[in-house]
Amino acid sequence: MAEEHKDQEFVEYIVRGIVNHPEDVKVERTVDEMGVLLTLHVNPEDMGYVIGRQGQTARSIRTLLKIVGAKSNARVNLKIYEPEGSRRAHSEEGRSRSTETSAEPDTSVLDDLKI
Repeated sequence: MAEEHKDQEFVEYIVRGIVNHPEDVKVERTVDEMGVLLTLHVNPEDMGYVIGRQGQTARSIRTLLKIVGAKSNARVNLKIYEPEGSRRAHSEEGRSRSTETSAEPDTSVLDDLKI
């Protein structure tokens, strides 16, 4: 691959190393006035591996990618493609869970406590 596509190669290499379906990893590269945008496509089953706990893995990949881009004086951003509706299901789930927990706490364990 050409020198200017090292950023794309880098993302593909890193992500293929952490997913269960490396054959499904695809990175699209577009360049505009804002810089380079890499759009990462992975198997939906691998989304958790790429994002990581609280987004740590994705954040780390983005940090390393900025360093790779800086070496060639390019502003590089990474977008992780999420199929339509995938994020909505998670956020609705989270909302219903948070409303359950914000209700009165379960103190039944303390009822039989002898102090």
